[in-house]
Amino acid sequence: MKRKLIAAIGIAGMMVSIAACGGDSDDGKKTGADGYAGETLTVWVMDGSSPDDWQAAVAKEFETKTKAKVKFEVQQWNGIQQKLTTALSEENPPDVFEIGNTQTPAYAKTGGLAELADLKSSVGADWTESINESSVFDGKQYAAPWFVANRVVVYNKKIWADAGIKELPKTRDEFYDALKTVGEKTDAEPIYLPGQNWYHFVGLAIGEGAELVKKDGDKYVSNLGDPKIAAATETYKKFQALSQAPKDKDEATPQQGEVFAKGKTGAFIGMGWETGIAIEANPAIEKDIGYFTIPGPSADKPEGVFLGGSNLAVAAGSKNQDLAKEFLKITLSDQNEGALAKANGVIPNKDALQTNLKGNAAAEAAAPAVAGGGTTPLIPEWAAVENAPNPIKTYLTAVLKGKSPADAAKQVEGEFNKRLAQEQ
Repeated sequence: MKRKLIAAIGIAGMMVSIAACGGDSDDGKKTGADGYAGETLTVWVMDGSSPDDWQAAVAKEFETKTKAKVKFEVQQWNGIQQKLTTALSEENPPDVFEIGNTQTPAYAKTGGLAELADLKSSVGADWTESINESSVFDGKQYAAPWFVANRVVVYNKKIWADAGIKELPKTRDEFYDALKTVGEKTDAEPIYLPGQNWYHFVGLAIGEGAELVKKDGDKYVSNLGDPKIAAATETYKKFQALSQAPKDKDEATPQQGEVFAKGKTGAFIGMGWETGIAIEANPAIEKDIGYFTIPGPSADKPEGVFLGGSNLAVAAGSKNQDLAKEFLKITLSDQNEGALAKANGVIPNKDALQTNLKGNAAAEAAAPAVAGGGTTPLIPEWAAVENAPNPIKTYLTAVLKGKSPADAAKQVEGEFNKRLAQEQ
């Protein structure tokens, strides 16, 4: 699935008031097999999220069950925040829409999302807790978790074999030792790890049980000075020292898949779809690509990972809320959720449905880390933090160029807090 699974980017400061558009619910109005006949439900999905044949199967089941029609409208990621914000403020918003998981709190805070507590009760009892967390705001269910994806270790099997490595590492220390062996016994770069691969850093922080922000009175402030953050930073620094990648660039500058394609890199940490970039640049490398779960401190605990993905929400202003919930019940059924996981290689919203990933090596490697994964802070104020220049990237580069984690945290604290306060 060659697309970016987005975190919140740039919606702070541009959200308009949408709470006033609360729609009339159809509660109790529609009953019987033909209760929704003649109605049409509008559903926004993002480009690349759901294949055409999957949409057709869901539409057929929905129309058979409700006698209503569903109209899927595919949206582009570029500019979607402004487009969705505007749509939710109008009289006829999309009834159901896909939303980035870490964007959900910002839209929930404005009153733009309908509560879905009844949906959680009816079909979400066994949703994976780490995946569902982003759908909850102020203790209320404002969306339904759809899918996530996370980073894995992508490695060059030939290079590792040339280094004499016969078993994949199961712990962080074993992973480090394997990379050192690659460096000592081959002419390959052990790992390509740019200094600003900050989503991987967020995963390390999650693994340490750290929080990137903390409450100070009634506001959020930087928590980069936390010793747990420092521990995650030291792990990042240790592995980055094995890499020749620049300390002031991220994984997209250049695309690390393009670097890996040259056949001189032992491993990188990235999304499964990034190998598509490598194969496109060098088709011959496909046979040498392997994947495994990022090892954590012990064999029974994978490394923490950032879970990027999508939720499905119902507009508070929708006049078809009951019908929208019927659509979500069908979409989120084990059959349709499992079919999407199988088609796109994404992690489904229930652990029991991970069997649908069998045969997809990248997805199988990603799945074990999901239970211990997490996201960036699920607060509306977070969005502005990620705007360029991202202070967490600045923090990482400062550490890698010699500052202590504590001093680097102090260096970016002012800008970090300014953004959390949504000051321009």
